[in-house]
Amino acid sequence: MTESAHAEGNAEERADRAAAGERADRAAAGVWSGSWVAERLGVELAGDEALPALLGLALRRNPKRAHLLVSNVLGKHVPQSPSVVYGHGVALGCRVRDLLGAEEAARAVVLGYAETATGLGHCVADGLGPAAYLHSTRRPVAGVARAGGFEESHSHATSHLLLPRDPELLAGDGPLVLVDDEFSTGNTVLNTVRALHERYPRERYVVVALVDTRSPADTGRLEEFAREIGARVDLVTAASGTVRLPPGVLEKGQELVARHEAPPVEPPTEHGGGPSAPPARPGPSGSVARVGLRWPDGLPDGGRHGFTTAHRERLEAALPGMAARIAEALPADARRVLVLGFEELMYAPLRLAHALEETTGAEVRYSTTTRSPVLAVDDPGYAIRTRLVFPAHDDPADGPGERYAYNVAGAGFDAVVAVVDSAADTPALHAPDGLPARLAAHVPHVLLAVVPSYVPGATRAPYAPERPSMLPEPLRGPAFSSYAPDEVGWLLQDLSDVTLEAPTEEREEAIQRGGAHYAESLPLEYQPSEQYQQLFHAALGTSAARLARAVGAVTEVVLTERSPRPVLVSLARAGTPVGILMRRWAHFRHGLDLPHYAVSIVRGRGIDANALRWLAEHHDPADVVFVDGWTGKGAITRELAAALRDFEDTDGVTGFDPEIAVLADPGSCVRTYGTRDDFLIPSACLNSTVSGLISRTVLRADLVGPHDFHGAKFYRELAGADLSPAFLDAVSARFPDATDAVDAQAKELLSADRAPTWEGWAAVERISEEYGIHDVNLVKPGVGETTRVMLRRVPWKVLARAGAGADLDHVRLLAEQRGVPVEEVDDLPYTCVGLIHPRYTRGATGADGRAVAL
Repeated sequence: MTESAHAEGNAEERADRAAAGERADRAAAGVWSGSWVAERLGVELAGDEALPALLGLALRRNPKRAHLLVSNVLGKHVPQSPSVVYGHGVALGCRVRDLLGAEEAARAVVLGYAETATGLGHCVADGLGPAAYLHSTRRPVAGVARAGGFEESHSHATSHLLLPRDPELLAGDGPLVLVDDEFSTGNTVLNTVRALHERYPRERYVVVALVDTRSPADTGRLEEFAREIGARVDLVTAASGTVRLPPGVLEKGQELVARHEAPPVEPPTEHGGGPSAPPARPGPSGSVARVGLRWPDGLPDGGRHGFTTAHRERLEAALPGMAARIAEALPADARRVLVLGFEELMYAPLRLAHALEETTGAEVRYSTTTRSPVLAVDDPGYAIRTRLVFPAHDDPADGPGERYAYNVAGAGFDAVVAVVDSAADTPALHAPDGLPARLAAHVPHVLLAVVPSYVPGATRAPYAPERPSMLPEPLRGPAFSSYAPDEVGWLLQDLSDVTLEAPTEEREEAIQRGGAHYAESLPLEYQPSEQYQQLFHAALGTSAARLARAVGAVTEVVLTERSPRPVLVSLARAGTPVGILMRRWAHFRHGLDLPHYAVSIVRGRGIDANALRWLAEHHDPADVVFVDGWTGKGAITRELAAALRDFEDTDGVTGFDPEIAVLADPGSCVRTYGTRDDFLIPSACLNSTVSGLISRTVLRADLVGPHDFHGAKFYRELAGADLSPAFLDAVSARFPDATDAVDAQAKELLSADRAPTWEGWAAVERISEEYGIHDVNLVKPGVGETTRVMLRRVPWKVLARAGAGADLDHVRLLAEQRGVPVEEVDDLPYTCVGLIHPRYTRGATGADGRAVAL
């Protein structure tokens, strides 16, 4: 397809979607969405003139009750303008405030019903003014005691729990305002008031509902009950009427459901895909991406544990920024957008949708997913036109089951913003049959926004999963790595049985052509010659004392400035020996037994988010100190900072400090270091045989799922050549002699201006242009990075600072073995710089000393 044809096709698809949405809106306006059920079941809705505009009818897939009153203004089953949804709830709250008076309204507590009225109740609380809000929940939360509960007799899921953060919330003597979407029999309200009045008696209750549809036989029960308990009970509704049911309605309804039941919608259709829909017009699946909200730290995601006036003020202040981030992530041409909430999580998505509606030119609609099983029929006279089915993804207490999104498919949406809490951000959500995938089959663009699940009393708010962690415990030696088990825990998965190695030249060509990422394969492990091993031992003997001083100095800076009991987290694998040495120094000098882990970070793809989640569950993020061996131009420093910002957006976890602690910072990229000299750190001379026999980390989609740690291999077969313990022991042996020098060096560092100058990055950019490379990723500055080029990549040449001495003996040997020229350069800020072969193919030579023009 040509570019213009593709654009025309996209425009046609957008027009079709918009037309579908307009048809749906016109149908809703011109045909009562209860007529289909009324005609076939004989159900009558009589009362206020406003009732048909507020309610439609559908058939439940429920043996206890045949019909379902479907609200057009609640935002549950029917997508509606968020200003309409919010406006109805606030208006009811204002009426309650007028009823109670300002003084009593200020003492009131509002209680909403899960799941349908959690958002409505919150809106009523907003309209009421300073009232605190709580909603019932069907999700037990570990460690949170019940303050009450009750049953909903006609519901498909009956148990309601009350889990306030502050038990005193329900113990006051002010009015209790109970909010539900529909006041049909009064049974639910009577059960609630009876249960609460026994424990927390009070003088006044107000029942609020969008509609009052009680039968004449039920209308007197509330007043009678009020006299029985000796309290005043008022009722505030938007409209009232009666639902008249013919004899045998339950059996007839079940028969209708059986006759019209059909598989859930799968392919996109013009009308919606129900039994009467025309044949599907196939189309490609839409894209799925995350959007970071930057939800305020510690702000509850709703009223499950209580929501106060102070919480409301924080949310109001944050809403414009969160809506702006959603708007920025939406396609520029999105004309019709749905913000889709998640079961009980109704209020936060509603307020986000409302803010988005006020700040964007798109037509915004709001609805939520639900547990309610309802028949879908594609008819303008029926309230539920389409049904998407997906598995429960929040580890529900009542076990797995189906969940639903109604009236989304075929409604003409250009994009859907699905909002869930972090407790529901599970593998089931991201499975091939999960909610985002189901949405993407019908909508071109799906954005996933995750709100941190609030748990009362969590020490590391806001991220505290309400389910046991699915992440495994760290791998440890000797099962994984040659290090002792207490030296380091690897937050990785073991890929030792997978063939990942490829010839260096083949990998380089694939990487530079864009056909592969360097983290998707491994280079063949370099087997050092006897001469090279001699160089390693000589370098270690020469530099061990210098290394001990740098280890001690950086550890003392960390203990003084960062945390008295830091959690060391090494960036695998080069950072791991350094983390172990820092841990040893802390024990040698201060008797500290510091936790130490190794995690994966991949240039261009960020740090392992699942490893961060594990760390946040087991430690205070503020205590985490990321550790690496050295800095080059600072690419990993920048990568870590960006990755932690993204992680804060997606998971709501705050406290991780992006400042890396390193032995050597020749690039002037960090504040926490032992030295800024560019000298040989012998662990850079070798690969796995000086790093616990662990490979570089691997990130490949077919091996690492969205809820897996990144991978690595344990080269057990190289145990005979392993120098990892020897390297650590040689440096640790110099600790006693380095104590005085470390004290002086640490004192000097702590009083110095250590602000990064990024001198190394500027030098790399200059070299990249001067040598015609035009890609800073192919310029590797410093002794450590140059060594990596020689061992893992296809080197083009080495730039050496004029007069560099024994620190470069191993580089010169490797260059001689691989036929790589070494060019001496004056005024080089590093001891050496390795240049990867630019625009490499296996036929390129670069013999003229410049980039190969291909």
